Amino acid sequence: MADSPESALETEARRINAEGDHEVNPADVAVGVVIGRTSEFFDFFVFAVASVIVFPARVFPYVDAATGTIFCFAIFALAFVARPMGTVIFNHIDRRHGKSARLTSALFMLGTATVALGFLPAYETIGHWSLVILVALRLVQGLAIGGSWDGLASLLALDAPENRRSYYTMIPQIGAAVGFLVATGLFAYFLAVLSPEDFYDWGWRYPFFVAFAINVVALFARLRIVATPEYTKLFRARELQPEPIIGTLRKEAPTIALGAFVPLATFALFHMMTVFPLSWIFLYTDEEPWRFLTISSIASAFFLAGIVASGWLAGKYGRWRLLRDCAMATAAFSGFAPQFLDGGVLGEIFFMFSGFALLGVCFGQSSGMVADRFSKRYRYTGSAITSDLAWLFGAGFAPLAALALSTYFGLIAAGAYLLSGALCTLIALSIVKRFRQDRVTVS
Repeated sequence: MADSPESALETEARRINAEGDHEVNPADVAVGVVIGRTSEFFDFFVFAVASVIVFPARVFPYVDAATGTIFCFAIFALAFVARPMGTVIFNHIDRRHGKSARLTSALFMLGTATVALGFLPAYETIGHWSLVILVALRLVQGLAIGGSWDGLASLLALDAPENRRSYYTMIPQIGAAVGFLVATGLFAYFLAVLSPEDFYDWGWRYPFFVAFAINVVALFARLRIVATPEYTKLFRARELQPEPIIGTLRKEAPTIALGAFVPLATFALFHMMTVFPLSWIFLYTDEEPWRFLTISSIASAFFLAGIVASGWLAGKYGRWRLLRDCAMATAAFSGFAPQFLDGGVLGEIFFMFSGFALLGVCFGQSSGMVADRFSKRYRYTGSAITSDLAWLFGAGFAPLAALALSTYFGLIAAGAYLLSGALCTLIALSIVKRFRQDRVTVS
């Protein structure tokens, strides 16, 4: 692998590590993982909220609000389509120039694209070029997310004691709850304190500007781990070695396929809880957006509590059983809960709090069920590909499908979409269990 010049942040990270004269421990890795995931989810949630309350009026003023939001959710999905391509591009950078170059370039792209969205001109100013810019920046976000895979979650799992692996598995997922809290909290604040004129003139831009600062902090936190001798040692031992994409697909295709479908219910529920509800409330109720975003921010505490609880539940009952029960609970939830979005403030609170608690338990262990089946050589690249495909199939089109279905057929249709994801997860889990039984029989 060719050497590459160090970035200023990487040089500073190495200096701090040298001065500290200490080894990286799981707590250091956990902090780096949570901060990194927080920055990624924050960028995506800021775009999601703006896709409901800002972009439809700014980019599609010539159609009704519901149609404009559906168009924006289609653009929202583009990042998940671009994400696997980002993995391919940045996997090449990783193999040629190292993980630091990969992270620095990917997070710079992500932060720049997100900040640039804050300067998006309106349709009235530049016409359809506003749409072109929005699509281009969303694609850049997707490419950057594909490149931001650093293997720290895999390192955390490798260092975890066998009897506490489920606890370490849930730690990276905490970043989703924190990112959601910060993104919704910022929008709720500006909507509450500004007049509508001021918010739509300049207030909506500030959450996008915050992204750059968060990404710089996240980059430094991750480089501080990546630049340590301990991480380099694991990397050179091929336990976290980037491998060619085609070779990984050839060797690990069954595991990748299972990994993409096992969390389908969780990822469908993820955007059904984080993105879709705001669109329904904004379009079809009289609820003030800032008030519902405040409810959403508070619900993130239930999200976080569920993630933490998943570590204990998986340790006590097993990850397979937990995810099976979560898929069954999601199927039951899909049958009645969405209708509570039409139940006024109390109905909204019940839907958000109960749904986020369920989501936390599901999401906390969703990435660990199949990842441990990868061979050490392909764990790093295989996990990245699996994550890309799982988000694409499970979450990418969920807001678009849910809003379109509920607009034309009612909220019960959005529940039916969620039910289909739960059924796919149950089928995938049964296949995983059968494969494991076959392995035991053969051995």
